[in-house]
This record gives sequence, structure tokens and C-alpha cells, in this order.
Amino acid sequence: MTDDLLICGAGPAGRALAHRALAHGLTVTVVDPHPRRRWTATYAAWADELPAWVADAAIATRIERPVAWTTRRVEIDRPYLVFDTAALQDSLDISGARLVQDSVTAIDIAARHRHDGLDLPSARLASGHTLPAGRVVDARGIPRSPALAEQTAYGVITDRAHYPDPDTLFMDWRDDNGAAPTDPRSFLYAVPLDDNRILLEETCLAGRPALDQNTLEARLTHRLRSRGITLTGAEPVERVRFPVHGGKPKRSTFGAAGAFTHPATGYSVATSLRLADAVLAGESAWPASARAVHLLRQAGLRVLLAIPPAELPLFFDTFFALPVTAQRAYLSGRDDPRGTATAMAALFAALPWRLRRVLAARVALPTR
Repeated sequence: MTDDLLICGAGPAGRALAHRALAHGLTVTVVDPHPRRRWTATYAAWADELPAWVADAAIATRIERPVAWTTRRVEIDRPYLVFDTAALQDSLDISGARLVQDSVTAIDIAARHRHDGLDLPSARLASGHTLPAGRVVDARGIPRSPALAEQTAYGVITDRAHYPDPDTLFMDWRDDNGAAPTDPRSFLYAVPLDDNRILLEETCLAGRPALDQNTLEARLTHRLRSRGITLTGAEPVERVRFPVHGGKPKRSTFGAAGAFTHPATGYSVATSLRLADAVLAGESAWPASARAVHLLRQAGLRVLLAIPPAELPLFFDTFFALPVTAQRAYLSGRDDPRGTATAMAALFAALPWRLRRVLAARVALPTR
């Protein structure tokens, strides 16, 4: 029997698509080298990005006004959610799907016609098997490459009582992490995981190459010590490394593999959750408006990579001074080219001339 849908990859994007396909009565196969592996990364989203079907139990914490430290303390007037990773994975129930533990080596698209009847798309597996389906979707993420900018982070999970700062820090660019002013910048991301635990993570937002784990660990340790916090060494550790661009925006890809990753933030999970039903209904995830926004965001990544390290706090100070509607348009409005362009133009106009000259030279260049 041939299933309606074959999904390559069982991460958040692939599992969300499979979960919603099952909810719509489709037959589903999921192929992944470790389809039952428990997720360990921390995922978050803006509250207004999520579809209504996401289970309440999947949300660990809701922060009404997260804080950014740039050249000053800024409260962001937009609720922010941190997922309970285990609960999110469990809520995306795929027990009705056929799980195949294998690696996909190639995906073959359907031919228009064959002399012996209808041809179907299929996935070729490392085991030598070939699995056809009514539709095959690649949700395996983006392969790493030296040509791609990456986001990296090193974090620890500790008792909230050990970190007395009451703020949830969406990004903290203060310079108490021991880095020299001319070194590539990193910021502190500090979010509660529940009533008792908090994630403290030193993050390189985007770099080509990005900061390595040893550098981020040393910076986090220095930053926390400068604030009177000493780690025991026994804290659970979270390491992050992934490309922030490089996916292919087409019908046969989904999630990061389908270019859902925001190249200036690295976020993609909320977009995958939000678009799953539409994609299953046959709607394109990439209408002309979304493709236009994608090009604008690629320009935004080039800008981000070009900013002199010492100027990053000022850049984000200017961004968070924009109206929340403009912030939302750039961070979440993936099919709103006018709103995205307006936000980018307002940001550019508000920056000092010394930064405008640098950034204008980079916007016209292609993202490699």
C-alpha cells in the first residue's frame, strides 16, 4: 500500500507536518535515522505566531514583555513563549504514522507519465529500499556548509534562584562577557524553562564563520561571574549550531529545508507549525509575496553580517525603538513585503550615517 504522504525527517517541522496530516485523515510514512529520538533543544516563538491547534501543554512559559539590553534596557511589548520541548514533541502525536528508521539518500520527483502507468515521487534509502508515496516532502533541515552563515550558542540550565535578575532576556548585548570591543559580538539569552529552571545561553546571532563553542562557553562563564554567578560544572548543557539560510523554497520542502528559517533570528519552528495545514491543503508556502519577503530578509542577513561588532548594540537599539507593528512585520510577516520593506527602511533611516554607509554597500550584494 502506498501512503498519501512520505516525510523525510522527524524534527519539529517534519513531525508537525505528519501530525497535522494524520489529523486530516491522510496516511503517512516518516523516515528518519532516529525517528523516536527525544529532542533536547530549546524552542521559542512569539505568541501571535502560533496556530490555535498547538496544545497548551506544549508551552512552558509565557513572558508578556521580554527585555532586550542594547545600549539601554528595552521592554518588548509582544508576548513571547518558550516551549516545553518534551511536551511539544509528545503533543505532535504521530503514533498513527509508519516510522522507518533509515536515511534518505535521494528524493525522486514524479515523471509526468510513463508507458506502464502513473509514476509517483519516491525516496531512496541508505538501506537500498525505495519508498513511493502520493507526495514526498523533505523536512531534514539545512546541511552545514562553510559558505553558509550559522548561529551558534552555548548554554547551561540552572536553578532560577541562582539567577536573581527578574528579566527574561530576549537578547542582552552588554559587554560584560570578557570579549574585546573589536571581537565578533555575542549576547546573553536568558529565558525561564519552568518555575524552577532557567536557560542561560551565550549566542552568536549569525556569523560566517560563527563563534565556536569554546569561545561561547568562556564568554558565558565570564559574564555570569561578573554578575556574581558561579557555575558548578554539573549543569545540563545546551549546544546550538545551525545554518540560518540555505533552504530551498519549493513545494517538496518544509521547515528549515524549505527556507522557513528567518535568516536574521534563526527561528523556524513557529512558521512550520503555522503553515502545516495550508501546505497539506495544497496551498503554496511560497506565493509571490512570501518570495519577495524572503529576498528582503536575505538582504537583512547581509546587513547583519556587515555591521561592525561594536555597533551591534546600537543597531538593535534602533530596531527595538521601532513600533511593535514594524518589529512584527520584519520578524514574523513572511508574506507582507510592504510591511517588511517599510520596517527595514525605517530602521535604515534611523541609523547614524556611519552605519548607513556600511550597510548600503552590502544590501545589493548576493548572500553567498
